[in-house]
Amino acid sequence: MNDSRHPAQQAADPAEFVRVSDVVKIFGDTVAVRSVNLSVRRNEIFALLGSSGCGKSTLLRMLAGFEEVTSGQILLDGEDITDVPPYRRPVNMMFQSYALFPHMSVEANVAFGLKQEGVPAAEIHDRVFEALDLVQMAGYSRRKPQQLSGGQQQRVALARSLVKRPKLLLLDEPMSALDKQIRQKTQIELVRILEQVGVTCMLVTHDQEEAMTMAHRLAVMTDGQIVQCGTPQDVYAFPNSRFVAGFIGSTNLFTGTIVVDEPDRVAIESDDLHRPLLVNHGVSEPLGMQVHVSIRPERVVVTRTPPTAAHNWGHGIVSHMAWMGSYALYQIRLDAGKVVEASIPSLQLAQTDAPGIDEEVFVSWDADSATVLAS
Repeated sequence: MNDSRHPAQQAADPAEFVRVSDVVKIFGDTVAVRSVNLSVRRNEIFALLGSSGCGKSTLLRMLAGFEEVTSGQILLDGEDITDVPPYRRPVNMMFQSYALFPHMSVEANVAFGLKQEGVPAAEIHDRVFEALDLVQMAGYSRRKPQQLSGGQQQRVALARSLVKRPKLLLLDEPMSALDKQIRQKTQIELVRILEQVGVTCMLVTHDQEEAMTMAHRLAVMTDGQIVQCGTPQDVYAFPNSRFVAGFIGSTNLFTGTIVVDEPDRVAIESDDLHRPLLVNHGVSEPLGMQVHVSIRPERVVVTRTPPTAAHNWGHGIVSHMAWMGSYALYQIRLDAGKVVEASIPSLQLAQTDAPGIDEEVFVSWDADSATVLAS
């Protein structure tokens, strides 16, 4: 018996809930999304992370059906929805503006989509208050949006999105309208709600902290392409390029040449440091190749006395120090001119003789703290 299903459907992994295959979006002469391949698991919170214009919002709008796919295929729970109109997709999108109707009460805003679908009134009432209870907004059901704070409006918008029980929830910059001081608390609360409901969620953000806080996995996008995908921990600890290393958090980058290449260690000579950089793992790049070494600020140790090791340290002067509350960010200008950042916990500073501006210090790091990047 012949199987007439699309090849992508035949090959689909049962664990995949959303599958984006070779999706391209072209606006006139501009390629906004370039052959993106992506899979999202059932009940996963997945983040598309990148700067403005990288293609992440366009990809989200194609998932919602608000933009047509130039080429490629989108599967949702095994169904090809590439050409399905938005109103027929089991997908709901929460916009960054929340798009609440100002003349309607909270209850009416949440009920609007169900009324449009002709759901019976008694069922609408039960589902609306179930959704409002979930986001802790049932007590505000008679208020208008302008009588609510930004965080409360966001909760109403989320309730309106969840009340239709979508298979896939799309969030476009969900925290952009909130004050920074309540953003982190709201992020954690939103994750709790999504996990309680058990809905698969894809969110778009330019804020790496937001993606790291909320997502089970994330994809970093630039120039319409996904350049790395993985858990927040993996992408942060093992960036695959200078771009990712600099976009996900901050990092210290040294440029040098591989002079020793053994299975368990690699030595790199760099003009940025007057001694070798040692990495305690092998690399795929050949001997003599120029590479970049990434060391995160929290892995840099600052001392007043020189380390005893023959590698991975330098001498310099403290050029700047910023107090960040839970930690202090030091900038140390090395003898070769390279500026290294070090993040030191406040508790550690309180227990030591913390160096000040213009004081001589030594910076060092372990061999397992460095990641070698070819590009």
